[in-house]
Amino acid sequence: MPESPTSSPLPGTKLQAALVRLLRPLVRLCVQRGMTYPALSDVLRELYVNVAEYDFALAGKDQTDSRVSLLTGIHRKEVRRLRGAGSPVNVVPASLSQTSRILARWMADAAFLDHAGGPMALPRVAPPGMPSFETLVTAVTRDVRPRAILDEWLDRRIVVLDPQGDVTLVETAFVPRDGDDEQLHYFGRNLHDHIAAAVANVGGDAPRFLERSVHYDRLSAATARRLEALSRTLALTALREANRDAHEACDQDGGGHWRWNFGVYVFADEVPDVVDPKAEAAQSARPGP
Repeated sequence: MPESPTSSPLPGTKLQAALVRLLRPLVRLCVQRGMTYPALSDVLRELYVNVAEYDFALAGKDQTDSRVSLLTGIHRKEVRRLRGAGSPVNVVPASLSQTSRILARWMADAAFLDHAGGPMALPRVAPPGMPSFETLVTAVTRDVRPRAILDEWLDRRIVVLDPQGDVTLVETAFVPRDGDDEQLHYFGRNLHDHIAAAVANVGGDAPRFLERSVHYDRLSAATARRLEALSRTLALTALREANRDAHEACDQDGGGHWRWNFGVYVFADEVPDVVDPKAEAAQSARPGP
């Protein structure tokens, strides 16, 4: 987004405090996965240059090394070395794109839903005109054999075979494996979109995107667990309804360059009591009775 001369950035101290809270879990992940500070620093330096080069270009003018250096605080020699990498591209792993499209159809297309509106158990093959796992897969792609996809999904516990041998979707089981390409893709995409929505709201005259939460503190563990379970149920219901509406809309849509992401998150955590060291020291310094 080009610079707006009328925009007034948040005071540095307030932004810094918010960023510290935002970045803490990301830094924890970096330390956990062995990504050191120098490695992260190199990524941030390159990203600063990339954002300044592409997102803050002035209309009708070439972006210069001097201006990128001014915007980022990075020396011109280093800017010259890092420029020209190209704007970041969001690449979806092929297996993830294929899996997501098949699952979305299974949970949205009326031909594959049961009377309660959930994904029905599907026979592996069926007569023409009848729903089956084979017709589900071929409705999305003909590049991979349905049997190959079924074997992969059985291995990953996305589906199971019921006593009749029908393919049953385990909806809650589609959680990518720890640290694989699919999990990291969703990690980057969903956090990016959530942060992008919040940044657009903070930087705009009025909130553009819905970005709300319900939060309560000082709860018992039992209440927190109950509310977490309730919120999961509500969230999954909303996601299913949104998916079905989007699936129907895509059948009528002529296509374009826009994308849409509707996401939810649930978080619960135990917060230890915060002890004020100064107050504790003052208490211990008081004379006894």
